Amino acid sequence: MIHTILFDLDGTLLNTIDDLADAANWVCAQHGWPTFSVEAYKHMVGNGIPKLVERFSPAGQRSPEQLARTLAEFTARYDAPKEDKTAPYPGIPALLEELARRGVQTAVFSNKADALCGGILDHYFGPGRFSAVRGSLPGVPTKPDPAGLYALMEKLSADPASTLFVGDSDVDILTGHNAGLPAVGVLWGFRDKAELTAAGADALISEPAGLLEMLERF
Repeated sequence: MIHTILFDLDGTLLNTIDDLADAANWVCAQHGWPTFSVEAYKHMVGNGIPKLVERFSPAGQRSPEQLARTLAEFTARYDAPKEDKTAPYPGIPALLEELARRGVQTAVFSNKADALCGGILDHYFGPGRFSAVRGSLPGVPTKPDPAGLYALMEKLSADPASTLFVGDSDVDILTGHNAGLPAVGVLWGFRDKAELTAAGADALISEPAGLLEMLERF
């Protein structure tokens, strides 16, 4: 029986891709760099904002100094209008309410910068909806490295035997497995069924309510 569920954020709880793409393309336009489609950005995100910045930067603009400047530009732009187009996926608020009703502990583990995670979750789901929220922190490896996940589970006193990881990408599936947890892939996010299956997802769900059936499966 699952007692704790750890969620990815972008592409799992919130559809953030349009705001991420808008901020990235704004930075690109300021420099006269090529811009990209929203669909292209779905395959650039998932490994943290510094990696996203590296991916949309032209090859000749990836020195450590330039990437640091571009990261600062992107972060400032994204942090200002990040809720312009972002929204919870249909069914997510109801799922979270039902999990709370059943006494299932929920938390968020994201590769998004930690400073950007708490506010956006509070905005859409209300303060205190999650027992803990952890984003990317300096000096801590990003997903799929399980180091941050171990720290989050320790904070939650989560038993690995009754904990489930949920996300929309191969990074999330690998994160769960690297921590010794079953991992469920969601099909409404940024990546597709083929990627999640290839990563070894223990189950796939096409709508949030399907997660409730997983509580006694693992």
